[in-house]
Amino acid sequence: MPRELVWAFLLFAVLIASAAGGSYLRTRLPAPHRSGETIEFLRIVTALLVTFAALVLSLLLASVRSAYDTAYRDRAHYAASLAELDQCMRDYGPALAGARQKLHGYTAAVIVSTWPGEPPPSGIALPDTKGIPRLGEAPTLAMLMNGIGLDIAALDPADADHKALAARCTADFANTMNARWTVIEDVHGSLSPPFAGVLMFWLMLVFLSFGLQAPRNLLAALVIAIAIVSVSSVMFVILDLDLPYGGLFGVSSHTMRLALADMLR
Repeated sequence: MPRELVWAFLLFAVLIASAAGGSYLRTRLPAPHRSGETIEFLRIVTALLVTFAALVLSLLLASVRSAYDTAYRDRAHYAASLAELDQCMRDYGPALAGARQKLHGYTAAVIVSTWPGEPPPSGIALPDTKGIPRLGEAPTLAMLMNGIGLDIAALDPADADHKALAARCTADFANTMNARWTVIEDVHGSLSPPFAGVLMFWLMLVFLSFGLQAPRNLLAALVIAIAIVSVSSVMFVILDLDLPYGGLFGVSSHTMRLALADMLR
């Protein structure tokens, strides 16, 4: 089960237990501890806790959304860089035909390894993708790109036009490698399990206080249940966006497939 679902279900169960515990604790408290003055003070403290938790959740959601948008843009830039590199090698001519085939196989292998649940590109010879990690650096793919760089570096232009094209391809290859490393770094999530655990503890305190204040009737229980579902769904969205590849909101393979289609036209 994906980690975002695990954490969301865990938070859901913990918040239900916290609210139920608060409701039970209220019935066990002596009457003086349930006076109107005490309940009013509890409401003030609860408002402070709710404001703090809402602020943390909103800032966290904004942060992971920004990181997700950056990963999406970086993937699109990477796909465009691959297409530009292929176009330069196409313009250079037959001397880079082999390097172009390597680039096509590399791009197809990236699609297959990054989005294993989708149909693989057809009609392209690609390396064995077994053992290639879905995220992060992959030695097999790095060797392919290194071979392309060596092919470009080994060019011996015969005239000024090809010399200019060789320089352009060298620059395009450097840009592509920079874009590649940017995408590799984008896959690492920023939300650590200890921080998620601390956030869950804060939310537990909030719903414990809700249970202490809420009257014991069906409507109050329904309102608390709606709040628990809402908070759990927010946590699910945060965790899902924190890892941009995979999950419900994962970065699409569309730009990479468009780049590959452009290479093969």
